[in-house]
Amino acid sequence: MLGAVTTSERRQRLARRVLLGVAGLLTALCVGLLLAAIRNDQAISGHLGVTTADVNAVSWDRAIIRFETPDGVVHIPANGVLYPSGLVAGDLVRIEYDTTNPELARVAGRTAVLTLLPLGITVLITWLVAGSLLWWMRHRARQPAAMAAAAQPGQ
Repeated sequence: MLGAVTTSERRQRLARRVLLGVAGLLTALCVGLLLAAIRNDQAISGHLGVTTADVNAVSWDRAIIRFETPDGVVHIPANGVLYPSGLVAGDLVRIEYDTTNPELARVAGRTAVLTLLPLGITVLITWLVAGSLLWWMRHRARQPAAMAAAAQPGQ
């Protein structure tokens, strides 16, 4: 019967759609992270405050800092400082912060441009893996059809 879709073909279509969906979702998340970093940079640049901060703690995903604003209030941003690479606990570092929201702070001179490389590599690897898997799935799906055609000579 021509046009009949087998269970195997349905599963392969579903697998391809899921794979494309996951790759698309990861890409959208990376774009969202980049846009958030740009928005944070614009907020800081719009109400720029500059001071020196103590680096209290550093983990793989954040650096916790402590700084004092000109009004004498001490701030310890709960999410740490933006673009913390290379910081070590005990360091003194120049930071830029949003004077209307001191919880939003970045290491002075660092911007969203620093997020381009890791996010770009993530998107590239995601699509290389997804593309390779899609090619492999399509190649594998064509093999039984080619074998069936070769087994029926003369038709």
